[in-house]
Amino acid sequence: MNIPLLFGVLALMTSFSPNAEELPASLREDGQYRNQVVLPKDGFMKKLRIGIKYLLLSKPPGTRPQAALPVEQISRQQLLAAPDYSLWRLGHSTVLLKMGGEFLITDPVFSERASPVQWAGPLRFHQPPISIAELPPIKAVILSHDHYDHLDEHAIKALAGKSEYFLTTLGVGDRLIEWGVPASKVRQLDWWQETQVGGLRLVATPSQHFSGRSLFDSNSTLWASWVVIDQDFRLFFSGDTGYFPGFKQIGERFGPFDLTLMETGAYNVAWPNVHMQPEETLQAHLDLRGKTLLPIHNGTFDLSIHDWHEPFDRISALAQAKGVPLSTPRMGQRIDLRQPQASEHWWEQVDSPAPVATP
Repeated sequence: MNIPLLFGVLALMTSFSPNAEELPASLREDGQYRNQVVLPKDGFMKKLRIGIKYLLLSKPPGTRPQAALPVEQISRQQLLAAPDYSLWRLGHSTVLLKMGGEFLITDPVFSERASPVQWAGPLRFHQPPISIAELPPIKAVILSHDHYDHLDEHAIKALAGKSEYFLTTLGVGDRLIEWGVPASKVRQLDWWQETQVGGLRLVATPSQHFSGRSLFDSNSTLWASWVVIDQDFRLFFSGDTGYFPGFKQIGERFGPFDLTLMETGAYNVAWPNVHMQPEETLQAHLDLRGKTLLPIHNGTFDLSIHDWHEPFDRISALAQAKGVPLSTPRMGQRIDLRQPQASEHWWEQVDSPAPVATP
């Protein structure tokens, strides 16, 4: 058993079930942040069993693709020449946006593994479509929380010199400053607080999740979703979250949304309150009054035991049944934010056997 990885797993598992009363914004009690609603409380041994079973032991072969994923490589020149209102998925929950002539990036993770150590832990399915060195100057890095598959220390340090702002939740910014990001670049927001970056309005909105990067910092930092508004265009980025009434609150305050970037993957019945099943993802999108849904948090790491392509299969079927426009770009493929391309089932070809030539 990998002991260092086990410590990291325990850090991610220690806060699945905070006790809290319904509170509107800053939910810190006894040094820990809380969710808006009371969640069932899990014991330490249950969390330990979950960590060992789902993250450390051998997994079914279907959790990783058996062939290479189609990835479109991107150059800096392509990004600079691309029109405004462009989006590129770089992997997992890392999304590059071009709005108002500026670039923003969400939860940048470029490391080989989503883990406290780079010699063990969930390994990437694919390389990023572009390196950090090749990226153009970034106006703002948007961070949802501090888990290893969303907050990559190596990426943050590499982005520190080429990013103007780092927009984070309470407490996460302190980590960035410890890592060498100038404090003048860091803006830490509570739920419902907002800031201006260039011509963009960004709001940190609630999510239902937890935080921590070690055994000793459970829920010491806040987690959030984000709203990005540019004149008449509205985008929602879910970060990590379970399904909760806050989606309707966000939809009422800031919707309708032209595009929602919604967590769809790494779900499991063992942790129902902090990650969404695809049916809940679709309902959350409807609660937000979203138009087009773009599923994220999939296609890069095996963080549960479902088949790697299952999130795409399920959300595609659900969206089609409800008549919800869905966009599922390949990694590195450019999407027009105002008119997102319709779904392309690229994942169905990845594990398909090659055709046999007839004599």
